[in-house]
Amino acid sequence: MALEIGGAAPDFALKSEHGEVVRLSDLRGEKNVALVFYPFAFSGICTGELCEIRDNLAAFDEGSVQVLAISCDPMYALRTWAEAEKYPFPLLSDFWPHGEVAKAYGVFNESTGSSVRGTFLIDRDGVLRWSIVNGMGEARSLAGYREAIAAL
Repeated sequence: MALEIGGAAPDFALKSEHGEVVRLSDLRGEKNVALVFYPFAFSGICTGELCEIRDNLAAFDEGSVQVLAISCDPMYALRTWAEAEKYPFPLLSDFWPHGEVAKAYGVFNESTGSSVRGTFLIDRDGVLRWSIVNGMGEARSLAGYREAIAAL
C-alpha cells in the first residue's frame, strides 16, 4: 500500500535510543518531521547518510523540521551507534513488532528484515508532503531534502 502525497501520515509510537517513547502525533502542530528510514546501524552508507544530516542539521532547523531516523535495529545498538557518531536527533527502534512502522510506510524489505531507504517529509498538520524511496545500496541526496524543506 503506497502512501499518497497530501494524505495523512500513519501515526506511530517507537522507542528512541534512550528508551523514550516518541509519537509522531506528539509533534503535530509543533514541527514538520522528516522520517528517515535506513536499513542497518553501523553500515557504511547508513552512517554516511546520517552523518551528512548531522553535519547539515541547520538546513532542517531552518525549516522547523525534526529529524527522526528509524531502523529495525534494537534500541541498545542504536544507543551505541548514536553515541559513537554523536547524532543529535532521535534514532527510533522499529524492532518489535518487527518492522511494523516500516510496513505502514511501505518500506519494509521482507527478505532482509530491514527497511529500505525511505524518506518522508510530514508537515505540522500530519500531512505527507514529500517522499523518496531508494534501494539498499542507493544513498539519498541532501539536495533532495533541501528542496523539499524549501517547498513546505
